[in-house]
Amino acid sequence: MLRQSSRSRAVLSGAAVLALAAALAACGSSGGGKGDSAKADAPAATGSAAGTPAGGGTGAPGSAAPSVGVGKVLMPTGPNANLAKARDTAAGPIFVTTVTGAKSGVSGKVWVWLPPEYNDPKYAKTGFPVLTLFAGGQSNGYNTWTDNQLPIQEANEQLVKEGKSHPFIMIMPVQNFNGDEKNALDCSDIPGQPKMGTWMAEDIPDFVRANFRTVQGRDGWGVMGASTGGFCSAKLALQHPEVYKAAVPIDGYFIPDSGLWKGHDAERAANNPDLLVAEGKADVKMLVTAGGANPYETKVVKNWVAKAVPPVTIEYYEQPGGKHLTADFKKMIPDTLQWLTKHLAGPAAN
Repeated sequence: MLRQSSRSRAVLSGAAVLALAAALAACGSSGGGKGDSAKADAPAATGSAAGTPAGGGTGAPGSAAPSVGVGKVLMPTGPNANLAKARDTAAGPIFVTTVTGAKSGVSGKVWVWLPPEYNDPKYAKTGFPVLTLFAGGQSNGYNTWTDNQLPIQEANEQLVKEGKSHPFIMIMPVQNFNGDEKNALDCSDIPGQPKMGTWMAEDIPDFVRANFRTVQGRDGWGVMGASTGGFCSAKLALQHPEVYKAAVPIDGYFIPDSGLWKGHDAERAANNPDLLVAEGKADVKMLVTAGGANPYETKVVKNWVAKAVPPVTIEYYEQPGGKHLTADFKKMIPDTLQWLTKHLAGPAAN
C-alpha cells in the first residue's frame, strides 16, 4: 500500500502542469518488482564501457588522482574504490562497491553505471552529470534500477544517440539493511539508527567526486526514485539543495512513517517532505508524478504539490491509467530522463 498518514485539501493551486511531448509507450508487463509488488494496491507512474572504469580518463581505479577542480570539470580526488562488475547491460556494465562513509560511519552497497562515453578517449577530460537513483520498497538485497526491472541504462544510451538526453553517471545506493517494512530507515538520520541521510546526501557524493569526472557544483546533480525512492528523492533534494539541483519523485509519498521515529518527533519533523516543501528554503526544481488509475494517489501528490513555496518549483504529471507498479514506472523513464536533461547541466570540458 502507499504509505501516507496525514491528508489535506485536494487542490492543485499554483502548481504547473507538465505537458509531456512524447506519448508514453504501452508496456504489457505486470508489476514484477520485489519492492513494489508488496504495495500493489497503492497508486503508479514512470520511466559500452567494458571492464573497470577509468576514473580520471587516464588510468584505472587503484591509482589515486590529485584533488583538482579545473574550469567546468571536477577531476577525481581519490582514493579510488574497488569496483566489481555486478552485471552486464546492453549499454555497458553495472559495477558495485561498498562505500564506508567518513561522515556517517555507515557502510553500504552502491551500484554504479558509467555511460559508454565516459571511457571514450574523446571524453577523457570531460566531466559528466550525476543521477542518483533510489528504488521502491525496502531495496534490501535487490535494486530495481540495477536488476533490469527498470532498464534506465539502456534507455539513457538510446536517448543519447537520439540527441535527447545527457549521458548520466548513475549512482544506485542501498536504502535499508533489513526487510522490515514498518521499521525502514527513511533515508534519514533517525536517532539511534545508521545515519542513512548523511550517508546518502554527503558520503555518496564524496565517493562519486573521489572516483569520477563530474560537473562542477550542483548544476549537474539530480536525484530520482519511485515509490519509497520517490519519498527519498523529494526529501533529500529539499534538505540538500546545495547538492541537488533537480529531483523526480515518481509516485512517491511525503510523510516519514517508520516505526523507528517513535519518541523522536522533532527529528521526524525535520525529515518530513510534507513540511519541508512549504518552508521556502530549497532552490530546487522537481517533476512530481502520480498514477492516474488511483484517485487516492493523485490526491496525495496534488495536495503535496500545492504546498510548494518558492524557490521550490514543481511540475506535476499524471500518468494516464498508471498504477503503482514497476511496469508503469518503467514507462516513465524516457520522459523523466529528458526532463532531467532540460534542467541539469550536461557534460562539460575545460
